Amino acid sequence: MTVALLFAAWTVDYIDRLIINVALPSIGETFGLDHGERGLVVSAFFLTYALMQIPGGLLADRYGGVRMASLALLLWSVFTGLTAFAWSFTALLAVRLSFGAAQGLFPGASVSALSARSVPEQRLTANGWMQSSNAIGALLAAVVGSALLSVWDWRIAFCAVAGLGLLVFVAVLRWMPEPLSLDLTGPRRVAGGTMRVLRSPAIWGFAVMFFAYDIVSWGISTWTTSYLVERHGLPIGEAGLVVVGPTLLGAIGIVVGGRLSDRFGGRPQRVVVPSMIVVGVLLFLLPRMPTVPLFVACATVLGGVAGLAYLPCFSVPLRSLPAALSGAAAGVILFGGQLAGVLSPSVFGYVVEHAGYTTAFTALMVGPVVAIAVVLGVPQTTEHFLRRFGGVPVRDGAVSRG
Repeated sequence: MTVALLFAAWTVDYIDRLIINVALPSIGETFGLDHGERGLVVSAFFLTYALMQIPGGLLADRYGGVRMASLALLLWSVFTGLTAFAWSFTALLAVRLSFGAAQGLFPGASVSALSARSVPEQRLTANGWMQSSNAIGALLAAVVGSALLSVWDWRIAFCAVAGLGLLVFVAVLRWMPEPLSLDLTGPRRVAGGTMRVLRSPAIWGFAVMFFAYDIVSWGISTWTTSYLVERHGLPIGEAGLVVVGPTLLGAIGIVVGGRLSDRFGGRPQRVVVPSMIVVGVLLFLLPRMPTVPLFVACATVLGGVAGLAYLPCFSVPLRSLPAALSGAAAGVILFGGQLAGVLSPSVFGYVVEHAGYTTAFTALMVGPVVAIAVVLGVPQTTEHFLRRFGGVPVRDGAVSRG
């Protein structure tokens, strides 16, 4: 039930967040925006979203993951609706900044809520199923957005999806199960643990790895629709549906990556190194595909292989720390990823404006290169992680020193 409810919440999160990617060409026409300004509209969300990752995780550890996740659901649904009423480029940026802050409360809260209701040995598998919702949400955003934009104005699309979050908000409040006992999930409070999380080079290493992963993720998800409309002349409704294959295979990749992380006892380099090598090759080939079917095939394989590397970016910290510190740890790692969300769409748009789409897609190869370099230096197991972390209270309240 916990995974199902959080899956639904994350699905709505991604629908509300990513429908703007499908609507971006129409929004650009409405306000007369160039590629750089369109990228800024997307990046504005990620600025406040990134800034709220760590505070969101800390608040979840302090006040409860379910409470903070519910608050986030309520707030971002309101701002999704308000997006439809933007009357200028400046107003649109203001709403997107507020929307980003509201959604920024949610990721750490969701991880905290799930950690309190799962044992460490199954935590990455559970997170895999929960995070597979990201791809499903992206798919639904493309399908729903394409359908609505084929018939109505982009403003109606935002109004139509705003109510979904309110429905999930009610469901979470009504049906979320109680947490597991503390002897299974670790102590409720860890003295000084939060500061150790924030100061841990090991956790920041995983944050940099997630930053590298999201350079690819957000660059491609933001600009694929615009690329197909402008380069290949596809109608916006058809271009938005092209993401169906990559998102479905991406969801499978996330689930498999989480399962492998649990089976390997962490050891992220076993998954990240081979998957990122393949992603790098596919990024080079992607903009050089001569036809739309070949582009879609390449993007689909890329999405599935990249998805394998998602949860290894969280694997060792979430398996090693008690649930009481999971929100803070997830917040730090997610902060790294969302910085890529700030930079990647806007930089991609700038490169498109000055050097074209081929160069912009190729430049995303920096993500796999950085991910491989970083994963070789982070702790690969709980024992190594705790040694660097300096020990942490475990289930019986004792202190492990690795």
